[in-house]
Amino acid sequence: MTFFKFKRLAAFALAASLAGGALAAPALAQTNTTEAAPAAAAAAPAATTEAAPAAAPAAAPAAEPAKPKLDSGDTAWMLTSTALVLMMTIPGLALFYGGMVRKKNVIATVAQSFAITCLITVLWMVVGYSAAFTSNPDAGLNKYIGGFGEALMKGVAVDQANSLAATIPESVFMMFQMTFAIITPALIAGAFAERMKFSALLLFTALWSLVVYVPVAHWVWGGGFLGGLGVLDFAGGTVVHINAGVAGLVCALVLGKRKGLGSENMAPHNLVFTMIGASLLWVGWFGFNAGSAVSSGALAGAAMLNTQVATGAAGLAWMVIEWVERKKPSMLGLASGAVAGLVAITPASGFVNGAGALIVGVLGGAAAYAGAVWLKRIFKYDDSLDAFGVHGIAGITGALLTGVLADPAINALGKDASLMKQVIGVAVTIGWTAVATLVILYICKFTIGLRVSEEGEVEGLDLALHGEALHE
Repeated sequence: MTFFKFKRLAAFALAASLAGGALAAPALAQTNTTEAAPAAAAAAPAATTEAAPAAAPAAAPAAEPAKPKLDSGDTAWMLTSTALVLMMTIPGLALFYGGMVRKKNVIATVAQSFAITCLITVLWMVVGYSAAFTSNPDAGLNKYIGGFGEALMKGVAVDQANSLAATIPESVFMMFQMTFAIITPALIAGAFAERMKFSALLLFTALWSLVVYVPVAHWVWGGGFLGGLGVLDFAGGTVVHINAGVAGLVCALVLGKRKGLGSENMAPHNLVFTMIGASLLWVGWFGFNAGSAVSSGALAGAAMLNTQVATGAAGLAWMVIEWVERKKPSMLGLASGAVAGLVAITPASGFVNGAGALIVGVLGGAAAYAGAVWLKRIFKYDDSLDAFGVHGIAGITGALLTGVLADPAINALGKDASLMKQVIGVAVTIGWTAVATLVILYICKFTIGLRVSEEGEVEGLDLALHGEALHE
C-alpha cells in the first residue's frame, strides 16, 4: 500500500513539474530579448493540446492603446524654436518695419505687430489650430479643411501628440504653428503701412487668417490636397510668404498710394531699428526653418546651414545689383536682401544641399530686388515696405527652385520633387489668396472703412489712431 501511495505521489509531482514548466514558459518568453521572440512564436504551435489549458490562465490581458513616445530632446528644441519664431514678429518684424516708416507713424506700425500677435493667439487657440492641423471626419472635406474636434484645445492632454509631430507634445506643436499664423498677417501689414485704420487692420486680420491662412496651411501641411499632390514646402514658402506677399499686393492696390508719395520725403525714420529688426529676423529664422524639421536631428542641422548660406548669398546679390545700379550699396538694401534670402530658402531649407542653398540665395535675392525696385517702378503701385516685392517674389522663386534642386540625400521626399507640382502649389495659393483677400477687403471697406482720413494721414497715425507720439 505504501509503495502505491509513493508511486501516486511521484506521478503527481511529475505532473506538477510539467504544468509548472508550461506556466513558466510565457513569463520567460516575455523577459527574453526581441530577437528571441520569433523563435518563441514559432515554437508555440508545437505545444500539445493538453498543455494549452494550463497555459491559458497566464495569457496577458489586452494591451491598452499605446501612448505616443515623446522625446525630450525634440521637445526642448521645439520649445526653443517656438520662442525664436515668436521673436521674429515681436520685436523683430515690429522693429524692421518701424524703422522704415516716417517718424509720425512708428508707434502705429509697431502696434500692428503687437496687436496681431494678441489677436491670432486667441483665434488659433479657439479654432484655427483645429481647422488647420486636425483631420476632418469627412474624408472628402479633409482635402480642403480640417476638423473642429480640438477647438478650444478640447481633449488635448499634456502627453498627447499630433500624428504630424509624434515625438513632441501636441501643445508644443500647436504653439509652434501658432507663431507661423502670427507672423503671416503681420508681414502683410508692410504693404499698407501708414494708411490703414487700426480697426480695419484687426477685422481684416481676423477674417484673413480664418479664410485664407488656415485653409492654405491645411492644404499643404495638414493633410490637404496640395500636400497629397506632392507639393514641397518645408517651412512656409507658400503657406507664409507667397500667401502674405500676394495678400499685401492686393491690399496695396485696393487702398491706393500714400498721400504725398512722389512729392514728399518718404525716407525711413531710423535704419538702425531696421537693421536690428533684420538681425532678429535672421536669428529667429533658424527656429522657423530648422524648427520645421520638428525634431532635433540631422535634418534640422541641414536646414539651419542652408538658411545661413542662402541668407548671406542673397544679401550679397542684392548689394551687388544695387551697387551697380545706384553706385552705392545701402544698409536698407543689405537688410532687405538678407530677408529675401531667408524667404527664398524657407520652402527649400529641408530639401536642398549646400550648393542648392547658394543658388536659391543668389536667385532669390536678385528676384526680390527686381520685385521691390523694378516691378514697383514699372507698375507704380505703393507696396510701402515691399511685402510683395520681398516676400511674394522671393517666396515664389524659392518654391519653384525647390522642385528643381531638391536632393534625396538630404530628405527622402526630394526624390518625388517636381517643378510642375511646385507650379501648381504656387498657382493655387496665388489664386485663392488674391480672390479671398479682395473679398475680405471689400467687406471691411463697406462695414467699418479701410483707410484713415486724409487729415489723420497728414497728422500721422501715431496721434490720429493712438494718441501717442514718438519723442527723441
